[in-house]
Amino acid sequence: MGEMSGFQLGVIGALFLSVASSVSIVICNKALMSNLGFPFATTLTSWHLMVTYCSLHVALRLNFFENKPIDMKTVILFGILNGVSIGFLNLSLGFNSIGFYQMTKLAIIPFTVLLETLFLKKQFSQNIKLSLSVLLLGVGIASVTDLQLNFVGTILSLLAIITTCVGQILTNTIQKRLNVSSTQLLYQSAPFQAAVLFVTGPFLDQCLTKQNVFAYKYSPIVLGFIVLSCLIAVFVNFSTFLVIGKTSPVTYQIKERDTTPLLVSHQDKESKDSLV
Repeated sequence: MGEMSGFQLGVIGALFLSVASSVSIVICNKALMSNLGFPFATTLTSWHLMVTYCSLHVALRLNFFENKPIDMKTVILFGILNGVSIGFLNLSLGFNSIGFYQMTKLAIIPFTVLLETLFLKKQFSQNIKLSLSVLLLGVGIASVTDLQLNFVGTILSLLAIITTCVGQILTNTIQKRLNVSSTQLLYQSAPFQAAVLFVTGPFLDQCLTKQNVFAYKYSPIVLGFIVLSCLIAVFVNFSTFLVIGKTSPVTYQIKERDTTPLLVSHQDKESKDSLV
């Protein structure tokens, strides 16, 4: 009973940290990109992962967790897959309308259920299946009626869905099958995720924004927000692996959708403040 209560408290704590950090980083990045004019999302994500790895390395040296060796091939492929999925999501946003991009992120939930059912033989209740069928129908209708729908954007969205689903399922599967913690997996995979985005990020960002990240004029306030964003990202990345490991990829995706009302509330407050 005590162990179950401790596990439940751990799940609640992980979900709270994930929601709080996710909302915080969106607000921070919105200020950085919209208000301060720093549009290089993919490159920024590579910095997030580098800072995450460095923070975990310091934590390891201070004996906050114990490193557990994982098969190098597994870690490299897992890291590359997650890096590629982030790239596809950013490209999907660049080549599609914001509405279609949001539909793409919603579609990750039913596709995750489908993949887990087909390949992991996981069972879901009829209520969950019915709810996700309605969600998928809504995504389909929204996609068909989207006047800005284009072939390249659609392909990029499909690739983003597939790579994100597989990446999140593997996050859960690797932790359970290899008996490693979320911290151990993140510590070993973060350098490879960062490397993929560090190499491809400047090219993707230039393709999407027509600006060069290396030619950008970095003011002190922009640098301050970049540092803040990177620090918050440590908690985002840690809590993401923690939630998926303790629950499931589907639970994590539903949690992601639950942050939307908080962000809308923040945007409404901003709108009211701007009218004062």
